Amino acid sequence: MSEHSVAIVTLGCTRNEVDSEELAGRLDAGGFTLVDDPAEAETVLVNTCGFVEQAKKDSVDSLLAAADLKGEAATKAVVAVGCMAERYGKELADELPEADAVLGFDDYTQIGERLRGILDGNQHVPHAPRDRRKLLPVAPVERQDAAGSVPGHGTAVAAPDLPDDVAPASGPRAVRRRLGDGPMAPLKLASGCDRVCSFCAIPMFRGSFLSRRPTDLLDEARWLAAQGAKELFLVSENSTSYGKDLGDIRLLETLLPELAAVDGIELVRVSYLQPAEMRPTLIEAMATTVGVAPYFDLSFQHASSSVLRRMRRFGSTEPFLELIESIRQIVPEAGIRSNVIVGFPGETEDDVAELEDFLSRARLDVVGVFGYSDEDGTEAAGLDGKVDEDEVAARVERVSALIDDLVAQRAEDRVGTTVDVLVESVDGEIVEGRAAHQGPEVDGSTTLTGISAQVGDIVRAVVTGSSGADLTAAPVTG
Repeated sequence: MSEHSVAIVTLGCTRNEVDSEELAGRLDAGGFTLVDDPAEAETVLVNTCGFVEQAKKDSVDSLLAAADLKGEAATKAVVAVGCMAERYGKELADELPEADAVLGFDDYTQIGERLRGILDGNQHVPHAPRDRRKLLPVAPVERQDAAGSVPGHGTAVAAPDLPDDVAPASGPRAVRRRLGDGPMAPLKLASGCDRVCSFCAIPMFRGSFLSRRPTDLLDEARWLAAQGAKELFLVSENSTSYGKDLGDIRLLETLLPELAAVDGIELVRVSYLQPAEMRPTLIEAMATTVGVAPYFDLSFQHASSSVLRRMRRFGSTEPFLELIESIRQIVPEAGIRSNVIVGFPGETEDDVAELEDFLSRARLDVVGVFGYSDEDGTEAAGLDGKVDEDEVAARVERVSALIDDLVAQRAEDRVGTTVDVLVESVDGEIVEGRAAHQGPEVDGSTTLTGISAQVGDIVRAVVTGSSGADLTAAPVTG
């Protein structure tokens, strides 16, 4: 048993999951014992999300719940890390005294030292938030040598005595320890974003776009495969920009077949694609490379050109439909998902109608709907034409109802088709997993009938039924 124990609570997106596993690797290498139950941990590390208001509320609630453990369990300290902690720093520390410390991204490389100091009673001075875009050169090709502490990109001193479940066994690459044992593992392609969407604060606290080098990604992919991963879920703030700071905007097209060829990896999936940056070569690579899921997570956000311009984005209904058609011409069964924002400042009834028309014609597999809300420091917070909160809620309900029907229809269209299902859970006779068009957690699942299987198996099956985005399938025999 080590000197200290720690539990990591992760909120938000899969990018945060990767960051938590980096923190876990550093803490493990630093002599901490990782435990699953916060009530059994001396320190509870809450990896917060700072994306939208509800996510921030969930983060605060998690910190308060962890603080309630103090005095009743083993817990002695509660520490906030992650996007909300980085975004608000001292402000969060002042407003949430229940947290013993608020740490920023620059603290990650010394996380063990920071936690020991907090447990020893040393008061941590929280950082003053800053615009992290200013930490890297404007020119993308000059960023690699200038990058400092970036979650998921950091390096560690070579440590040959690291346990096998901490990456790597030796060498100065990013340290990581898996916190779950499922067959899907996220792999961070890049961090940050260079886009200037008027509603989004992420670039301010995640910084400018920075790719990870292909050699590091391939090394980590091999390690993940050795840890039991069957599917690699490539994550970033903008995967279509991968490689631009390495001198090759088409580097992802080269990398995908190399990742798919890693021994033990059965499927590679790419997330978060910008429609304005999609290119024919990338579509071709994603749609035809053996081992790469024909899965397109396209960030449309809206379909009205006037709303999109106010969002500082590009596109409109017809170009978006042409992009979708170009994908389906190559692989008709491709999974295509997106997110949209309704109630953006200046959005009219005609704009909502155009969005509904686009969604009806696009036949997407899954669509997330967000009601607009002001975010601190964004351009959109100062725009005129604000939509009343009750009207925003009404539009969310209206568009969501349409999407529910459309998604159910799209899933029903898959009845009779053949899918390859990655088994993720087995509970008695209930075998559940995901088909290639279903992304992790948010895109529905597939329940297999009449089969005995193990987690990590890939089962070829015929779709026999649907409910919403979820499918039921029977294994192909013979």
